[in-house]
Amino acid sequence: MYLEKEIKAPNGILMIVILIIAQVLSIVSTVMFARTGSFLTIATVVIALLVLFCWFGLFMVNPNEGRVLQLFGKYIGTVKTPGLRWANPFYAKVALSLRVRNFESGKLKVNDKNGNPIEIAAVVVWEVVDTAEAIFQVDNLKAFVSVQSEAAIRNLATNYVYDNHEEEISLRSHPQEISKALREEVQDRLNKAGVHVVESRISHLAYAPEIASAMLRRQQAMAIIAARKTIVEGAVGMVGMALEQLSEQGIVELDSERKAAMVSNLLVVLCSDEAASPVVNAGSLY
Repeated sequence: MYLEKEIKAPNGILMIVILIIAQVLSIVSTVMFARTGSFLTIATVVIALLVLFCWFGLFMVNPNEGRVLQLFGKYIGTVKTPGLRWANPFYAKVALSLRVRNFESGKLKVNDKNGNPIEIAAVVVWEVVDTAEAIFQVDNLKAFVSVQSEAAIRNLATNYVYDNHEEEISLRSHPQEISKALREEVQDRLNKAGVHVVESRISHLAYAPEIASAMLRRQQAMAIIAARKTIVEGAVGMVGMALEQLSEQGIVELDSERKAAMVSNLLVVLCSDEAASPVVNAGSLY
């Protein structure tokens, strides 16, 4: 396992000045020794060639970019300081972007927790935080992010239901919780590549076309049942509160039969789809 090691490379502009001076001095020395026939001519020629070779050590580091340095296959370090830099000409210098990038998956057809076929797509926002792992741990970083993100999306979809009117977390009704779970799922898969997942969220969610109409009717039926359940629970609570207050305040005394009739009438009024039509009783209560 490789861990990033940031190093400081010499300033490239300063190295250009030094190399120009060294190149001029080596050329002048070579010419002077060549005129006198000195045996030092060969040495000055070699020095001039070495200075010329050092020019190949210059390289550019852009903002939000890292340069991974290798010497004959050995990892030396990573240069992140932007600007013109210089390093050993024998170093291989691999550029790697540190900018925030997006990956948007295509529409994936998977089965949710209940086995219903659905279509799902997601957007993953990611960035490289460890250049050594990104270069040496995976063969193709972008392809790795793409494949692992889609695998995480498929796995997430199978762990949750598409929609649910109960307290259980579902893909459609709990976007914040699902986004958090998706980010954690993707991050676990991309840790080994030195990638940090900034954000992930579902961009498309729908039933598969072959069952869309049937599931829409089922969804509407479940919504009606859930709404009815809420209405009944509220109506029962209101009826109980009315009877309790009538009894406590002594407004009217009702026997069991009249209480049953009152409960029946109140439930009909509170649970009815249409507005109730009042009927005035002009006779005796009994």
